[in-house]
Amino acid sequence: MKTFWLDRDHDRYHELVLSARNAFDGSLGDIAPVAFACTAWALATPPALDPGYVRWHRRVLSAACLRNPFDGGLTARVELVSPLPAELTATRAWWRDRGWRGWPELFGQFVQPTDRDVSRNPHLRATLLVEAPLPLEGLPAAPDTDADPQDVAASAQRAVTVLVRDLSDLIGPVIQQLDTSRAVT
Repeated sequence: MKTFWLDRDHDRYHELVLSARNAFDGSLGDIAPVAFACTAWALATPPALDPGYVRWHRRVLSAACLRNPFDGGLTARVELVSPLPAELTATRAWWRDRGWRGWPELFGQFVQPTDRDVSRNPHLRATLLVEAPLPLEGLPAAPDTDADPQDVAASAQRAVTVLVRDLSDLIGPVIQQLDTSRAVT
């Protein structure tokens, strides 16, 4: 099962990194690869690039890579679509024929309900928030401030590739468990 992957068919990422090189200004020459990797990830995902260079499983609503202010490490923040908690599915007494709706789906993707949907029915959508440290192993060093733009783009692509692997390893088992346990309500 794919959790995170690179969309090589729509690879506009290289060109975006070249044109938005100034986005990396605060991280070039940094001794740690964290800020550079976070910027590379932000440029590879919506809204910076839509569709993203990085794609993800339909349960993933958002995925960010952030510098942890406590220790400077790399932190993943991933929001996932989840089934309702067992406490809400044990009985439907609270449901009371109000027309409650869960996560709408469009072509197999979970989507936010429209304003029209919300004006007609109440919606209860469960999510899980995963916040976890990511390893720094394999991330490229931040290029120097005077690095060739092509080298910056190549390092950004390498950083994103490593983050895709690490996020898949972290989030994949969670999604697999959600997909095999219960249907989304």
